[in-house]
Amino acid sequence: MRLKSLNFKLRCVFIICLGLLAFTTNLYAKANPKVLIFFKEVGDYHHTSIPAGIKAIIKLGEENAFDVDTTTNVENFTDENLKQYSAVIFLNTAGEVLEEDQQAAFQNYIKGGGGFVGIHSATNTGLEWNWYGRLVGAYYKSHPDVQPAILKIVDPTHQATKDLPLVWKRTDEWYNFSWYNDDIKFLIVIDEGSYGGGRNGGQHPVSWYHTFDGGRSFYTALGHTEESYTEPLFLKHLLGGIEYAMGRKANERSNAR
Repeated sequence: MRLKSLNFKLRCVFIICLGLLAFTTNLYAKANPKVLIFFKEVGDYHHTSIPAGIKAIIKLGEENAFDVDTTTNVENFTDENLKQYSAVIFLNTAGEVLEEDQQAAFQNYIKGGGGFVGIHSATNTGLEWNWYGRLVGAYYKSHPDVQPAILKIVDPTHQATKDLPLVWKRTDEWYNFSWYNDDIKFLIVIDEGSYGGGRNGGQHPVSWYHTFDGGRSFYTALGHTEESYTEPLFLKHLLGGIEYAMGRKANERSNAR
């Protein structure tokens, strides 16, 4: 009887251990990378598309196995807090959005291998912060009214452009830039002959990527309009850019779902 009782107890312990192992394995399997959407604007103008952008990125995260936090609170820019994020997304930010200590924390984050995504007016941000300008890759100068234009994909191999047509006609607010970082790698250029108000000469880049100061940076000038964030091709472009910044390769998408 004692032997049977011992065997029964051992079986129970074994079953409990198996259950704990399965639970732990499942817990780790569900641990998704996380991104932070930062959408603070300093100034009189505010992008009405920001809520649509937040909603769209959260949905992309749900569909592609990454979690999303959102904030306008600059107090979240600390060394300790930023460590949890695979990428930080500046969604239509504008103006001088971070103070010196917060800038230092963000620089440490990038130097530690973090990812950055700039969307549209992210190039109209940090105009007095030279390091940020080199990270985002350019500074905004001006724009004409929202109108259709023709985009050309110059690197169809990148995960942010591989699902796009080589010639892509769409409507948005098209930026002119006052300065570009020499090391950015062009993804998309805009044909200035296809719309009115281009000021950068013939055609100029509107999306690019580069490695910078230890981290990864992706920028797209697209994304001013609310309609952008329900447009399937733009969302594929944005997803690829986010995944690049996160350090996730394109062929890992299917494995993440």
